[in-house]
Amino acid sequence: MIKRHSTLALVMIAMFAALTAIGAFIKIPLPIVPFTLQIVFVFLAGCLLGSRNGLYSQLVYIGVGLVGLPVFTQGGGITYIVQPTFGYLIGFALAAYVIGMIVERIERPTKRHFIGATILGLFIVYAIAVPYLYIALNFWLDMKTSWSHVFVVGFVSSIIADFGLAISAGLLAEKLYKVFHSARRVSISQGEGETMI
Repeated sequence: MIKRHSTLALVMIAMFAALTAIGAFIKIPLPIVPFTLQIVFVFLAGCLLGSRNGLYSQLVYIGVGLVGLPVFTQGGGITYIVQPTFGYLIGFALAAYVIGMIVERIERPTKRHFIGATILGLFIVYAIAVPYLYIALNFWLDMKTSWSHVFVVGFVSSIIADFGLAISAGLLAEKLYKVFHSARRVSISQGEGETMI
């Protein structure tokens, strides 16, 4: 069976895909891996859209970039998959899904739940991104790099700031959750919700 998305869900997916793209350009240049605000919108997508739509928002973002639109930190196009930072994008999609799945399982999520989910999502991103960074540098780009150097540039250089963003996003999500949840209920009551076809 295929689920048809409501108009509201499609708008939210598109909005968070666009916000993630905007976050790519709010950055601090660092060697190899720039620091950006993309991850904030990944956290919020998972918390506010749920597992499936949060995942879709990031897949839309990745798909738009891979077809050629310059929405990634260093452009776009199918060859971006060999960029050292592409692993972060894969991590974004998986993190949004897992965060959403955690929040969905709790009837009345609190600050603790949101922050716990975003912190877990953060480590999911790094669990995918750091090995991908190592493989891309050493095997695809022939830039021989040690694991220790990859760990520093891919994890140590940004983990403290990202940890702070995870907590901040969790707190913000807790404030916005009721609004998003209420909007979804209204759309369903008006017959605009997801239906099985």
